[in-house]
Amino acid sequence: MSVILTDEFLAKYKNKQPEWGYNGLGYIVYKRTYARPKEDGTIEEWNETVARCINGAQDIGADYTQAEAEELYDLVFNLKCNFAGRMLWQLGTDTVLKHGGNSLLNCWFTALRRPQDFSFIFENLMLGGGVGFSVKGEDIHELPRIKKKVKVVHEKVKDADFIVPDSRQGWIKLLEQVLDAYFVSGKSFTYSTILIRGAGEPIKGFGGVASGPQPLVDGMTSITEIMSARAGKKLRPIDVLDICNIIGSIVVAGNVRRSAEIALGDPDNFHFLRAKRWDLGNIPNWRSMSNNTIFADDYSHISDSVWEGYMGTGEPYGLFNLPLSQKFGRLGDKIKDNCEGLNPCGEITLADYECCNLAELYLNNIESPEQLTRCALLLYKTQKAIAALEFLHEETNKIVHKNMRLGLGVTGICQSFDKIDWLDKCYTELKEYDKIWSAKKGYNESIKLTTVKPSGTNSLLCGATPGVHAGFSRHYIRRIRVSAGDKLVDMCREMGYNIENVRRFDTSIDHKTFVVEFPCEAGDKAILAEDMTAIKQLELVKRIQTVWSDNAVSVTVYYKKEEMNEIKEWLEENYKTSIKSVSFVLHNEHGFDQPPYEEIDKETYDKMLSKVTPIVHLTDLNGEESQIEGIECEGGACPIK
Repeated sequence: MSVILTDEFLAKYKNKQPEWGYNGLGYIVYKRTYARPKEDGTIEEWNETVARCINGAQDIGADYTQAEAEELYDLVFNLKCNFAGRMLWQLGTDTVLKHGGNSLLNCWFTALRRPQDFSFIFENLMLGGGVGFSVKGEDIHELPRIKKKVKVVHEKVKDADFIVPDSRQGWIKLLEQVLDAYFVSGKSFTYSTILIRGAGEPIKGFGGVASGPQPLVDGMTSITEIMSARAGKKLRPIDVLDICNIIGSIVVAGNVRRSAEIALGDPDNFHFLRAKRWDLGNIPNWRSMSNNTIFADDYSHISDSVWEGYMGTGEPYGLFNLPLSQKFGRLGDKIKDNCEGLNPCGEITLADYECCNLAELYLNNIESPEQLTRCALLLYKTQKAIAALEFLHEETNKIVHKNMRLGLGVTGICQSFDKIDWLDKCYTELKEYDKIWSAKKGYNESIKLTTVKPSGTNSLLCGATPGVHAGFSRHYIRRIRVSAGDKLVDMCREMGYNIENVRRFDTSIDHKTFVVEFPCEAGDKAILAEDMTAIKQLELVKRIQTVWSDNAVSVTVYYKKEEMNEIKEWLEENYKTSIKSVSFVLHNEHGFDQPPYEEIDKETYDKMLSKVTPIVHLTDLNGEESQIEGIECEGGACPIK
């Protein structure tokens, strides 16, 4: 690995810590999500992680000068800006050499038209990414008709037709065999999982522990049941949704690195619109794996069936404005974008097989317009270098190298209203720098450069309100999920934090995963959700879409039932020209069990805080490689929801 940061420079930061957010929760999130084991068996501290990432960025072609590398180190160390989560975990490791850009980027999209698209979803989910996919009729209609009389049987024998190798590729190959049997050959087969390692054994490279073969077997059984039920016919959107959700559930059960999905469907498909109406009962657990969104080119495409979910009977579906996304970068800036969909959290518009490339600016901690621009330009060089890497799929190589799409995000916006005006000039300077740097390096100019993501983990690190969202409340509970076998569970219990098992979508208990509750305070400067009506939140999205984000703004608008008429009126007037993507959730009475955020009063907050031991340094975790689950993508879906 290239080493551009000298020992003399790094010595100034040894044994120091930045100002972590939320009563030490930021440090726990860092330590259990991004700090890697070192050769001596101990776990990295923040000064070491930042050094690894900057040296790793230099290794893949960021081409920092010595002064730039040191400047970026200081900015990241002091939480003025940051690499995206996948970059924090993987930069400077051998995994980058093995998996290329796939190891460093988090989210992908595919329009499901071919059987191999299911495998594309499975592979990228298994690599820890999130995947958006289209289940609209015109896309899935291109899938072949399902063959009749196909049977796929699991047998615990040594002479099955297919012995599943104990590898990521082996699991993917089994799915490919199933797809080929039902879509192409029509031939039945048996398979065996006798080679797959047992539950609890470590997974090298991406971290975590193995689940054993059962999630794979259960998932394939469910997929084949759906396929067999459609024998002689084509799959419906609801069938494709369920198959993709089952794939997601296999991955979530198989590794603590949670992945996320977003399903984009037609605004008039009855089954799709009712897929998450839990008030109707008989909703399978796997449907919790995706956020669901409709293609809505115009307000008139939002039917009464969509609005039904907004009254608390089901999960409100998001809205995606594809024509606006294809024709405009920032509002008012005309472009031509070949995008077809979104990433799971809805902040990046993507073409088929394209991926996100994210980084973060902590607006709440940035001190001047000049510092904002320096953060942006320095992070850009790493993002651009990653976009130039090779990826596992040739289709991805072609589209990524053509578009060079980036997503430099901003968080802490609702703590920094006085700094929003800085963003327009920063964007202009970034756009101009892209022309210069791309010409120098022989890259295409980036089709889009900026975004606002939900910023689950990164905002927790520095104590920022997430992305464009207001503070949930002055005092609240922030829940994170932790694998049952993780030492952190016992440590948090000993330190006084409330811990309970995860309750699934159907209220059954997940004994493999715990929820840890952290008392949090938004801070005096934060604008709170109670201070922002749904309309004010939408107006803020419109403003940020105008001055900063040329991709999209990920937002889950908090609303009250009595605001629905105002929301509809605002969308009718503004949606077509101002909103690329948006989702909604009731601030309370939303029906979610164990939500990521729960409002509490100061008395409850003080009581919870008095019972816990402050977190300063986690020394007992040395040598552990498992991580906190579901920070960026809570339970397989957007953390705000």
